[in-house]
Amino acid sequence: MHITLETDYAIRIVSCLAKSGKRMDARSISEETGVTLRFSLKILSKLVASGIIKSFKGTHGGYELDKQPHEITLLDVIETVEGTYYFSRCLADDYECNCSDEEPCSTRAIFLDITQTVQEKLRNCTFDMLT
Repeated sequence: MHITLETDYAIRIVSCLAKSGKRMDARSISEETGVTLRFSLKILSKLVASGIIKSFKGTHGGYELDKQPHEITLLDVIETVEGTYYFSRCLADDYECNCSDEEPCSTRAIFLDITQTVQEKLRNCTFDMLT
């Protein structure tokens, strides 16, 4: 199991902006991270919509973090790209499962514990730790 390529790239982009500590244009971000410009723009759009980064238009435009690196977690970035993290789809609200929170099957209970552990680990890893 692994994160998607898009999520990997989103983490690289946020890390790049956290390390630079300044506004960067999309082309520079693309070159610095090794992500194509087209894919960078797609990811940057999602990160702007989620409030992790902000964009500026014009000749001095570009992108920069909208929060301090210590306020942005790996969970924030992963869930921006992929949605709520669940170890198994049976934990998602929109999945019809044969068990419930009141009477979970043994698999669901284990998957819930794993999900909560992973979410907590990702929530505790901030971008100031990665720079």
